[in-house]
Amino acid sequence: MSDKTVDLGENYYVSWRDGQKHPGQVIERRLIKKYRENPKRDESDYSIKDYEYYVHFHGFDRRLDEWITYDRLDLVTSCNSKHNDDHGNTRKHKRKLDDVSDLKSEKESTLVALEKDHEEITRVKNIQCVVLGKYEIETWYFSPYPDEYCGGDKLYLCEYCLKYAKKFKTFIRHKQECKMTTPPGKRIYADETLAMYEVDGKENKIYCQNLCLLSKLFLDHKTLYYDVDPFLFYILCEVDGDGSHIVGYFSKEKQSQENYNLACILTFPPYQRKGYGKFLISLSYELTKREGTTGSPEKPLSDLGKISYRSYWAFVILKIFQNYEPNISVHEIGRRTGIKTEDILSTLHSLNLIRTFKGQHIIYLSENIISKLDQSKKMRLCNPRCLTWEPKKI
Repeated sequence: MSDKTVDLGENYYVSWRDGQKHPGQVIERRLIKKYRENPKRDESDYSIKDYEYYVHFHGFDRRLDEWITYDRLDLVTSCNSKHNDDHGNTRKHKRKLDDVSDLKSEKESTLVALEKDHEEITRVKNIQCVVLGKYEIETWYFSPYPDEYCGGDKLYLCEYCLKYAKKFKTFIRHKQECKMTTPPGKRIYADETLAMYEVDGKENKIYCQNLCLLSKLFLDHKTLYYDVDPFLFYILCEVDGDGSHIVGYFSKEKQSQENYNLACILTFPPYQRKGYGKFLISLSYELTKREGTTGSPEKPLSDLGKISYRSYWAFVILKIFQNYEPNISVHEIGRRTGIKTEDILSTLHSLNLIRTFKGQHIIYLSENIISKLDQSKKMRLCNPRCLTWEPKKI
């Protein structure tokens, strides 16, 4: 094959899942599976149709990147350079900054180089699908699993200990030997169908590192930290007769100078759109209340994170107003909810419930707003009575 025909790094129109053509960038290529498994001696014997191409669609999240066959590429219609992706623009911008050496310190230059290297390494998903419990889940992003476990059609994971295997036979053998039916750690929440386990990153390091590797397949963070010792992980599970099946989790620093009560949060794809995200958020605030303080999620939040938190904050704050307490203060709202003052104020502003009177900010509730509160949507929250957790005494 000649790279002049399908150039890596170039932009082409590509037939997408909706049947329409979208501009995309060809990032990588590889032989189609049947040729990878039975390779010829000379790679030049293959034609362009014997390869598949990894494409990033411009204007779409990287989780929609995919391997495509040659027939989906439009090599005739012009796709000019205006469709360069954000990654390319970022690198060009960084190169310009590097040229102005007197404005950049050595530390900043090193950071730029590291980010560029990390970006190049993680542009192509290295695992396409994971088997977790009864689900086969298409992955969204790159995760730094060891190279020997990547490249196959599937990666098999034990849903209880999160140990991973590339071969199905190895996975089945592990399932027969594994004695776990729940995550490690202490169960701190239980109702009829759900359980939550608190797992210490220092005491259960391998489990927590495996959890980070798995979650990275669905989180587009720039880095993944293997140092799990400073964190607690709260694992949410659906419970049945076979055991506790992982649904999602959030992590939290053991000591946070900024009073962050949540570092990372994820609901795995098969369980999304079932209210578990708000459940996890509500439980993080229940822990905060029992610590006798207020907290906030680690910043910056993703766009989706902002939407989720804003929705949660608005819901619980408006619930307080259902009893119509005209003299309630922001401090009292924080005490009852565990929400930090700045998040309460920003939420009240977004709901247009803050007024200025004689130089003071006051909460303004009209009869019209009160009448609408009873019509507010329902939200899946934790039940504090099911939580058996108390803060550790220092």
